[in-house]
Amino acid sequence: MIESYSFGKMVINSSHHTADLIIYPDGSIQDSWWRSQGHLVSLSDITGLIATEPEIIVVGTGANGLMRPAAGLKEDLAEKGIELIAQPCEKAMHTFNKLRNDKKVGGCFHLTC
Repeated sequence: MIESYSFGKMVINSSHHTADLIIYPDGSIQDSWWRSQGHLVSLSDITGLIATEPEIIVVGTGANGLMRPAAGLKEDLAEKGIELIAQPCEKAMHTFNKLRNDKKVGGCFHLTC
């Protein structure tokens, strides 16, 4: 469970994280998540997460929503049976927590801008 989010910091199960991260459906966390194009999330940036076959991927697009999904990412994931929800991190945190008990959910979060 994501306990809190503030600019540059996320607390998950009492563990403090200060770098972008991926949360897998089994609850494991990949710290220091980097994307090939900085503020753009593409299919190749989340292949490990896709491989876990989540029903939903929640993308935290930063405090101000400056990170965005690449063109066509939503459609590419839909072809794999995965719903994509992209929201600024505060809202994405609540969406992730709400869905995680009923669905197989993964998340990737940009913790700054």
